[in-house]
Amino acid sequence: MSKIIVLLISFYVASHAWAAPLNSDKPSLLIDAAVLQTHTRVTYNGAYFKIPYPNGDIPAEFGVCTDVVIRAYRKLNIDLQQLIHEDMDKNFLIYPAKKIWNQDKTDKNIDHRRVPNLQTFFTRFGNTLPISSSGKDYQPGDLVTWLVSGNLPHIGIVTDRQSNDGLRPLIVHNIGAGPQLEDMLFEYKITGHYRYGL
Repeated sequence: MSKIIVLLISFYVASHAWAAPLNSDKPSLLIDAAVLQTHTRVTYNGAYFKIPYPNGDIPAEFGVCTDVVIRAYRKLNIDLQQLIHEDMDKNFLIYPAKKIWNQDKTDKNIDHRRVPNLQTFFTRFGNTLPISSSGKDYQPGDLVTWLVSGNLPHIGIVTDRQSNDGLRPLIVHNIGAGPQLEDMLFEYKITGHYRYGL
């Protein structure tokens, strides 16, 4: 009887030890998918593209900051295009599409590629985290939004890589030169800090 109990306990511990890292690996998978994009040639292009739905993407050689996030989450089998379209379709007035772009209805080609829509979605379905001036408060896999030049929304992914002085995590983002891994967390005014799907 005691051998059976020991075996059951051993099995329980082993199965939970195996299961625990699966969730904790999600930030690593997201970061790896983001960092991998920094090794590809992508021309910054915010033009409107008609794309498939669901799992649609603009041509791989083009992209903006939101495309870095969208493409990284696809590696976690999370389709932000579909999720945002479905939520906007049911809750259109919660999103800023009417106010900012004068839209009267959803547009699955572009809605998920706009930072304010991503912010609304992550606020509704993720964790909204405090904005801080300390790098240690930004964890691997977190999402940060900024306002560049006072009026341009921007988004990036916090990585597990550190600045040379060890005080800030490096960010994967695309602000014009294609996806980059850079020490820029506090370069612009932070407008949002989120954690989603991890």
